[in-house]
Amino acid sequence: MRLAVIMAGFGGQGVMSMGQLLAYAGMFEGKEVTWLPSYGPEMRGGTANCTVIVSDEPVASPVETKPDACIIMNRPSLDRFEGAVVPGGLLVINTSLCDKPASRGDLRVVALPATDLAAELGDVRVANMVALGAFLAVEPVVQAASVVDALKKALPAHRQNLIPLNERALALGAETARAQLTA
Repeated sequence: MRLAVIMAGFGGQGVMSMGQLLAYAGMFEGKEVTWLPSYGPEMRGGTANCTVIVSDEPVASPVETKPDACIIMNRPSLDRFEGAVVPGGLLVINTSLCDKPASRGDLRVVALPATDLAAELGDVRVANMVALGAFLAVEPVVQAASVVDALKKALPAHRQNLIPLNERALALGAETARAQLTA
C-alpha cells in the first residue's frame, strides 16, 4: 500500500496541521510516512499545501507530482491541483469555499461544505478535520482513532479540551462522505 495525498488551501485553514496529523497517525500505525509542506508568499491568508505519503514500504522521495488524492479547501487550490490527481483518484472538495465543481469525470469526488459543517459544530477551525474525516471514510489509509491519538500528542496541554470537538468533526466528515457514496 502506498498513498500520496496533497492537502491545499489558504494559510490559516489548518492544512499543515491536517497533513501532520495524517503523517503522525501513519507513524503510530507503524507505516512509512513523509510530510512535505509548501507555503505561498504569505503564511496566513496566502496559499499553503502539503504532501503526505503513507506507505507500507520506505518512501524514496517526499515529492509527488501525481497524487492519488487531494483534499481541497478553497477554489485556488482546486484550480491548481485537480489536474494533478491520477485518473481514478480521489478529490475531497470543501464546497463552502469552492464555487465550482470538479471538472474531471475520471475522479472519485466527495464534495462537502466542510467550513459550514464545522461552523455547525461551533468552530470553523475544525473544517480541516471535517475534510480529513471525509477523506479517511473513502481512503482508510489510517484509522480515525490514530488521528485522535496524534491530536493528543500534538496539542499542548491547554488545548487538550479541543480533542472532543475534533473527534466530532472527523466523525461528521466521515458520515457526510459515506452518505454521498451510498446516495
